[in-house]
Amino acid sequence: MRQRFLIGATIALSLAGGTMLFADGHESTLRIRPFGDLKQLDPVITSDYMVRNHGYMVYDTLFAMDADLNIQPQMVDTYSVSDDALTYTFDLRDGLTFSNGDPVDSTDVVTSLKRWGERDGLGQQLMALTASLEATDEDSFELVLNQPWGLVLDALGKPSSNVPFIMPAEIALTPSDEGITDPTGSGPFIMKLDEWVPGSKVVYVKNPNYVPRDEPASGLAGGKVANMDRVEWHYIADAQTALNALQAGEIDIFEEMPPDFLPLVENDPSINTMPIDTLGLQMVFRMNLSVPPFNDPKVREAIKYMVDQNVFAQAYVSDPALYEACPSFYMCSSPYFTDAGWPKPDMDKARALISESDYDGTPVVILHATESGPTNTFSLVAAQLMREIGLTVEPQAMDWGTLTSRRASKSEVADGGWSLFLSGPSGADAMEPSGHLSLRSNCEKAWFGWPCDAQIEEMRAAFAVETDMDAKRELAEAIQLRGLDYVPYVPAATLFLIRAASAELSGIITAPVPVYWNIESQ
Repeated sequence: MRQRFLIGATIALSLAGGTMLFADGHESTLRIRPFGDLKQLDPVITSDYMVRNHGYMVYDTLFAMDADLNIQPQMVDTYSVSDDALTYTFDLRDGLTFSNGDPVDSTDVVTSLKRWGERDGLGQQLMALTASLEATDEDSFELVLNQPWGLVLDALGKPSSNVPFIMPAEIALTPSDEGITDPTGSGPFIMKLDEWVPGSKVVYVKNPNYVPRDEPASGLAGGKVANMDRVEWHYIADAQTALNALQAGEIDIFEEMPPDFLPLVENDPSINTMPIDTLGLQMVFRMNLSVPPFNDPKVREAIKYMVDQNVFAQAYVSDPALYEACPSFYMCSSPYFTDAGWPKPDMDKARALISESDYDGTPVVILHATESGPTNTFSLVAAQLMREIGLTVEPQAMDWGTLTSRRASKSEVADGGWSLFLSGPSGADAMEPSGHLSLRSNCEKAWFGWPCDAQIEEMRAAFAVETDMDAKRELAEAIQLRGLDYVPYVPAATLFLIRAASAELSGIITAPVPVYWNIESQ
């Protein structure tokens, strides 16, 4: 393979100290430019995708979604369901071990699930229907429901925020409103806390205690084989600098490469490009419903008419293969997709609604993440369109890590609060009503922005226990119609993001989440 030289002073300082795989057996290192910076370690307390991605490095899950979107056993070996569909019995795989060498037992599993179930939307539904969740011996545990619920395995194998990762019981006993600081986990890599530099670098090494499944890797399921000894995430805020580093061989993977860079690499035999995932992501216009101006239903309705998904998407990407205008709260690939009630964009209608509302000129504070291409572009478009319909707009530029901290604030705008942020949840979080991150409207337990609507929540609960597919589709449509009245958020487009990688790498997995097992270097 080609020798790697560092050419930029800043990049040289950031990337020094690692090597790729050489024929003589030197340590192999995979260098990645992720989309943002890792600010904390607890994948239960936050829905931040950087923390979720960190979770997949250091933790494993009981079940996982394969490449065909089917839920498969992962840490679980075998399981059974009683005839009345109330009792689930699970047996763990042999050889499960934490990164500190301690064996994984069913007490760790039960404790991890209970903590996750206090925070995650689907987990909250599962726990509300749970009569008991107990370890029956070291390697087995039992879940008993109050009534049948067809989403048990979907919940335990959900691919995105918040993921039910398994951690040691003593760590999982941390109150669910306090962040954990110990990354000891059950997954294929170990985080090197002593080398973590927020704003610069995160380092993982191969977990020698991890025993992967025998099956080939498939999506997030199957054998998670860590072929690289060391994985480094390098925070490079500027996309052009990241591309230069990839072309120079200083990094090996560039996540979320801007689509306008494609012509710069398409004839470069040393670089391959590929989609990051098969579902795409749903860009969301996420409003804070707890403070003015978006606590006013007419202002939210105005946004509903203002958002033209084609306008937002085409500001970021021109290739129609890389975006989709999807007139639904559900992904167009979802079996529950419906365009029922979806309005056509109408700027005149949006202006009229702002005039009819009680809007008093309160600034719309946009938490504007600048280093992630889609969120940066969509924030700029949102600011311009809101000005055009009569809103006062105050963008506040920041990195993604700062945004994830700021959006937890419920303060008034004048006291450092916020009004709006643009984000891109995975399509896996918008496939159906029960696990829908952005549509969830359960007040204080909802995603940031805290929509609070009893009708949506009652129908979501009914959807979760309904078993007839036609009835579930009818409920999904009813939820959409109510959502269009209440407007907990507005979808801003579907995007299909791009990964650029060194052509010397093989085994890169396309999954709903970027993962770094299975990868090898020539």
